[in-house]
Amino acid sequence: MNYADIKPFDVANGPGVRVSLFVSGCTHRCPGCFNQEAWDFGYGKPFTEETEDTILKYMEPDYIAGLTLLGGEPFEHANQTRLLPFLKRARAAFPEKNIWCFSGYLFDRDILGNMAEKWPETREMLACIDVIVDGEFVEAKKDLTKRFKGSSNQRTIDVKASLEQGEVMLVQGYE
Repeated sequence: MNYADIKPFDVANGPGVRVSLFVSGCTHRCPGCFNQEAWDFGYGKPFTEETEDTILKYMEPDYIAGLTLLGGEPFEHANQTRLLPFLKRARAAFPEKNIWCFSGYLFDRDILGNMAEKWPETREMLACIDVIVDGEFVEAKKDLTKRFKGSSNQRTIDVKASLEQGEVMLVQGYE
């Protein structure tokens, strides 16, 4: 897996100051995407153990609220297989910090209804993630008033509550 960028102090992609990892590779190809160069799975730099160590070091300060995964597309299967071991490390090292993930896939239809049935990595990855902002960016629904979303069709989902309840549970305050 390659990654496009790492932002050690990001306030635009989740609550608080966060470390954000932009993975490479996305098959959605949403018109108007802000990160088109990251559609290419070969774009950027290889995601290595040293990269993981750097991100974990960035997460150490108390003022860092958590980690955010974006892309590209973190839930492309090729990215899941490489992200999963890293997410387990991050969760173990910082259990008190939250992990957000932005995905163009729909949580209920695509991630749970398809990927989780085919790939064990998907369920394991979900166990490490607190919040998913799901849905493709839709340029016609672009809405700058939505917190941590690009378009009004996207949802901010509480992963653990959704898995426990068996239905999509939105994070309050981010509708």
